[in-house]
Amino acid sequence: MSTNVAEWGGAKSAARSRQILTLRGVTLLFGGVTAISDIDLDVAEGEIRAIIGPNGAGKSSLINVISGVYRPDRGTIAIGDTVFADVPGSRVARLGIARTYQNLALFKGLTVLENVETGRAATVSSTFIEQVIGIGRARREEADTRARSEAVVDALHLMSVRDRLVGTLPYGVQKRVELARALVSEPRLLLLDEPMAGMTAGEKQEMAGFVLAARDRFNASIVLIEHDIGVVMGLSDRIAVLDYGRKIADGTPDAVRADQRVIDAYLGVAHDDDIIEESHV
Repeated sequence: MSTNVAEWGGAKSAARSRQILTLRGVTLLFGGVTAISDIDLDVAEGEIRAIIGPNGAGKSSLINVISGVYRPDRGTIAIGDTVFADVPGSRVARLGIARTYQNLALFKGLTVLENVETGRAATVSSTFIEQVIGIGRARREEADTRARSEAVVDALHLMSVRDRLVGTLPYGVQKRVELARALVSEPRLLLLDEPMAGMTAGEKQEMAGFVLAARDRFNASIVLIEHDIGVVMGLSDRIAVLDYGRKIADGTPDAVRADQRVIDAYLGVAHDDDIIEESHV
């Protein structure tokens, strides 16, 4: 099946002046230990915005604050024009935010298509009784979910494994399924937490193309955490660099590449407090 995802995905924004995400002074503590400190960050509409840094620098903690998993101790987060002291986790999907995880969070006993369909759960407005009986808006929502899920599965080249159980698929394909599940909710803001971790060079190249498609064909602004610096430099419009929970650089790939503070951070060893962040992810 070949579906034109542009019919509902939208096109790449010509202008990137409107901020879809704005963080001001965001600080997060774990038992008195600072995970992230006084972070200012903005993401423009239609932008791929990378966050990089050594292990334990606070990258995943920051993603968890944006997605409502953690409540910051100080600072504000604005999604579009709405400002929060902490993002309500129960409203994340309604706010137009979707994410993937470092560790796969798929239903291994469901098929690829069924997993992708779960990404539409937050959009359902029909009652449980309507869904059981299969009438009215429940039937319309089911048909809409299936059509949109099929479109994303096709766009991410997953049609050949559409009916396979996710648990039987190679790791790289499972990562693609997780991206599809995030995209099917039609997010304004897509948070990708190490989407290429554990992939081969060829799989990374393919996934990089899908990340671009998430922006250009599905109209999602993207926050990207990724350890492969070559991939980050090639994909990103702007890059923020964290070290020990603080932002030490922020700018275009060329500017960040030449920043001595970034060079020093990446020449150093992993931080002693890596366990702080990893134990909370």
